[in-house]
Amino acid sequence: MSVAHLNKESFETMTAEGVSMVDFWATWCMPCQALLPVIEELGQELEGSVKIGKVNVDENRDLAKEFRVMSIPTVIFFKDGQEVDRLVGGYPKAKYLERLNALK
Repeated sequence: MSVAHLNKESFETMTAEGVSMVDFWATWCMPCQALLPVIEELGQELEGSVKIGKVNVDENRDLAKEFRVMSIPTVIFFKDGQEVDRLVGGYPKAKYLERLNALK
């Protein structure tokens, strides 16, 4: 699967090493739904080089709280387990690629 649906345990495993991008979202969030195709495309295009995951904030409130996610969608970029960047709101695919390329 190119985009992983994460919980607390899988989140920690996925973000521990290398570059990863995590989308904090909810099913009722219209901007999150609009961003979904972009996240899916990135997952397919970058499979094997960047790990991409999604965290449903309704199902994983502790993770949302831990990373101070106040608005969704929030996309957080990690390198070797550490948050290095974030984007709040929906952006074009090129913006996410720009941030990811800066981390490689």
